[in-house]
Amino acid sequence: MKQDWKLKFAQNIRNYEGYSIGKLFKLLRDPDLISLAGGLPSPDIFLRDEMRLASQHCLDYEIEKIMQYSDITGETELIEAVIEFLKEDGITISEKNIVITTSGQQGLDLTGRLFLNPGDSLILDRPTFAGAIVAFQMQGPVFGGVKITQDGSDIEGIRHKIIDLKQQANMPKFIYVVPDFQNPSGITMSLQKRLALLELSYDYDIPIVEDSPYRDLRYYGESVPSLYSLDQKGNGANVIGLYTFSKLFCPGMRVGFNIGPEEVIAKMTNIKEGSTLNTPKYNQDICTAFLQAMDWQAHIQKCRLYYREKLEVFLSALEDYFPQETGVTWTKPHGGLFLWITLPQTMDTAELFYEAVKYNVAFVPGEVFYGENPEKNHMRVNFSYPSKDQLVEAVKRLSDCIRNRLNL
Repeated sequence: MKQDWKLKFAQNIRNYEGYSIGKLFKLLRDPDLISLAGGLPSPDIFLRDEMRLASQHCLDYEIEKIMQYSDITGETELIEAVIEFLKEDGITISEKNIVITTSGQQGLDLTGRLFLNPGDSLILDRPTFAGAIVAFQMQGPVFGGVKITQDGSDIEGIRHKIIDLKQQANMPKFIYVVPDFQNPSGITMSLQKRLALLELSYDYDIPIVEDSPYRDLRYYGESVPSLYSLDQKGNGANVIGLYTFSKLFCPGMRVGFNIGPEEVIAKMTNIKEGSTLNTPKYNQDICTAFLQAMDWQAHIQKCRLYYREKLEVFLSALEDYFPQETGVTWTKPHGGLFLWITLPQTMDTAELFYEAVKYNVAFVPGEVFYGENPEKNHMRVNFSYPSKDQLVEAVKRLSDCIRNRLNL
């Protein structure tokens, strides 16, 4: 008898389809195609020589330890280095407030597993990071989406959503935000809204999960204090911070960290004990070297200058090839790696994606960035990976594709 495996699967996984963005990449293997789809840092800014030296040092002096299991919460040297790194951003923690994760994505997974039962609700922006959505989806939650505005989360909209969910006896477990150069929109939350969001968190006793992959990649203007640091200054303990080295150093290491109240981090560590157990020591040691032996401040400044030039080229190309009559608009971020493009409401970017591939250009359809009731006429584009010439050519191709669909 043929086994019906689907009936054997856990209910919360039975209809779970994983990360749709990853599936799109299988269609993008043509070398002539210019992809604006991924969130890849540019190899041009990788610290190759420093990486070789750090690797050789690990192999010469730590090889037996590298080949062995390591501490579940993380290597002491890395934890100490991260604590010093965070002080630069006005955050003071102890080793009991941090767990090293095997990528920022594991940090999201730990968060979802810790707080969400099937049917529980959470608040998030519309749109928001698709990786967070799929991490939380595994727990079978109810998404309370609130449309993001030009200066960040809609605080009054979140308040109304909380009240609505409370009336349904489903008080949100947490509020998830990416306040700095949000993926996918590139929007940054203003200081006024950060303070207001914290007050909302205190009023309703709802934790905030602050995801910070891009915070240091600011190209214009002054940095806005993190929610975590503002919470600390107010003697609060309502914010959990999620971080990764993928955008600042390199994604291949798959190392990140979560910070938060001691009891939260202890439980996250328990969950990690039952999943990955420990993050590879070699990867942690290389990240320690990034923070201690490499000039990370100079590296980040180099990244800022490099990506700012690409962003300016990209924005200029959009102005040139998408005049007002096309009805196409886009965000103008001050940092990060992404822009959010909005097309006329009659267009479905999930359908347009396959047409664009014929023009040898790719993007991510906007519908994957919604927890529920997706809007269809948006796309996320990335400017960090392609060369400047490729960025201009990609915009030309995208313009031709969209104009064709609009009969312009």
